[in-house]
Amino acid sequence: MIKLGASDNKATYDAIVVGSGISGGWAAMELCKKGLKVLLLERGRNVEHVKDYTTAMLNPWDFDLRGNTAAKYKAENPVQSQGTNAGNAHFFVNDTEHPYIQQKPFHWFRGYQVGGRSLTWGRQCYRLSDLDFTANAKEGVAIDWPIRYKDIDPWYSYVERFIGVSGKKENLPQLPDGDYLPALDLNCIENHLDESIRKNSHDRLLTIARVANLSRGWDNRGPCMNRNLCSRGCPFGGYFSSNSSTIPAAMQTGNLTLRPYSVVTEVMFDEQKQKAKGVRIIDTITKENFEYYAKIVFINASTIATAGILLNSKSHRFPNGFGNDSGELGHNLMDHHSAAGAQGAYDGYKDMYYKGRRPCGFLIPRFRNIKGNEGLDFTRGYNIQGHGERSEWMDTMTADGFGVDFKNTLTHPGHWTVWMAGWGECLPYHDNMISLNDTQKDSWGLPLINIDFSFRENENKMMKDIQKTSAEMLTAAGFNNVQTFNYGKPGGDTVHEMGTARMGHDPKTSVLNGNNQIHAAKNVFVTDGSCMTSSASQNPSLTYMALTARACDFAVEELKKGNI
Repeated sequence: MIKLGASDNKATYDAIVVGSGISGGWAAMELCKKGLKVLLLERGRNVEHVKDYTTAMLNPWDFDLRGNTAAKYKAENPVQSQGTNAGNAHFFVNDTEHPYIQQKPFHWFRGYQVGGRSLTWGRQCYRLSDLDFTANAKEGVAIDWPIRYKDIDPWYSYVERFIGVSGKKENLPQLPDGDYLPALDLNCIENHLDESIRKNSHDRLLTIARVANLSRGWDNRGPCMNRNLCSRGCPFGGYFSSNSSTIPAAMQTGNLTLRPYSVVTEVMFDEQKQKAKGVRIIDTITKENFEYYAKIVFINASTIATAGILLNSKSHRFPNGFGNDSGELGHNLMDHHSAAGAQGAYDGYKDMYYKGRRPCGFLIPRFRNIKGNEGLDFTRGYNIQGHGERSEWMDTMTADGFGVDFKNTLTHPGHWTVWMAGWGECLPYHDNMISLNDTQKDSWGLPLINIDFSFRENENKMMKDIQKTSAEMLTAAGFNNVQTFNYGKPGGDTVHEMGTARMGHDPKTSVLNGNNQIHAAKNVFVTDGSCMTSSASQNPSLTYMALTARACDFAVEELKKGNI
C-alpha cells in the first residue's frame, strides 16, 4: 500500500527524486534500499496499484460509446487523443489544462500521476550495444558517449532480473542478449515469415519481442494473462510498472515519503557550497510554495520536463539554467521515427488460429550499417516491429453486402496478415530543442515549453529504405497485396523522446558526465531519457532503468566518501 507522507512537516531528506515514472521509481527504490531517506515528488495525483485501475476489468459495452472516443474529448485533447482510448485516457493529461507550444508539429504525450508513463509504456526491453555507444565518435556526429557497453552490461542484467523480461536469446552483437524469462510464442504466420527471412537474408532474422510482460509469475507478480489491456493498468501485475513494483518496494523499506500534486519549479543552488541544496515546489491543489532540502537530487521528470525544470533553475552561478555551462541544455532532442513500413496478406494456414491477445509483436533486429557504412544513402539503422494476425470482423464491417452471406463474412476469420514498420534512429541535431517561453505561462505561473523538432534528410531516407526492405521480405515470403506506407507521423509520436541534457566527456559540450552527474553540481543526477547522447534504434526504457540503478549505486558510494 502506498502511503502519503506528511512531507510538509519535514523539509530535509537524504535524497529527493523528481518524477515517479520508470526511471524515477527506480531511483526511489534503489536509494531507499541503500538506507537513504527519500522524498519522491510527483506533479500529478496518486495512483495505487490495483485499486486505481478503474477501467482494467471493464467490457467494451461498459463504456460510453462502446469505447469510441468522444468528439468533445478529441476537441479538448488534440494531441493526447492521438494515442489514447476510453480505457486509458485517465492516465494522460488534458491538453487544454497543460498546454505547450509546437514550433513544428510535435506530439508530447504525458501522464501526470504516480507511476507516470510506466503505466502506459510499450514494455519493449532491448539493450544498446557498442555499435550504438561508439557511433557518434566513429562518424563524427555530435559528441562521444562517455560510457561503453561493458559499463552498463551488469546493470542491464540487474534490471532485467528485477522487472522480469520475457524473450529469446539470438546471439547478435548489435542486440546483446539479456537475462530472460521464457519467451512468448510466435504464431504460425510469424514463424512462416521468420523461416523465409532466415532463408533469403543471411543478415536478418525475426524473433519474438523482448518485453516486460511476465510469461510466468515473478517476484509476487503476474503472470501476464494475455488480455492486451496493459495501458489500463494491470491488476495481475503482469507487466512492470513503478506502481506494481519499484514504488511498493521502496515503501516497504520505510524510507520513502511520497508527495503527489507537487510541481517542481526549480533546483535550488547553494552558491557557497557550489552544489544543489534542494528543490522548490508548488502544490498543484493549494498553489502554496514549499522548499525541500537534500544531500543529493535525482531529476527524472521525463526528457522534456526535466530540461524545462533545469532551464527554469537560474542562479548567479547558472544564469542560463542549472548546469548549463555548455549551452547544450534543452538541445539535441531526439525521438524514433516509426511511420514507415509495409503490410500484406497470405493465402494459407486457413486451418490455424491463435488464442488470447499476446501483449507484443515480433522484432526484426537492426541489419543496416552493422559493419560501418554499407554504401547506403543514410547512416545508422532501424529495427522492424510488427505482428501477424487473421483479419476479423472489424476489418470487413465496411465491406459491401447484407443478410446471411454478410454475417458469415463477419463471423469467420479472414486471411492471415502481417503489418510491420521500422523503428529508426534519429540523429542528435543541435537545433532540435526545447526552450522556455518568455511571456506565456501555465496555471502555476511557469513558462510554457517551446518544442522545435523535425526529422531530417537522414531519417527520411531511412524511412524509404524501411518501406523497400519490408515489402521485399513480405513478397519473398509469398504474401500478396503487399502495400507500403508512411503515415507521416510527427516527432513525439513514438513516445521515445530523448536528449536535452546529454552525457559526455567534456563539460564544454555536455551537461552530464559518465555517471549521470551534472558536471558543475556533482550532487545532481539526471537518469531519464534526457541523458541520452544518441538515440540508437532500440526502445530506450531499459537503458534508462539500467543507467538509473548504476547512478544510484555510484551516488550512495560518493555520499559515503563525502565527495558529494
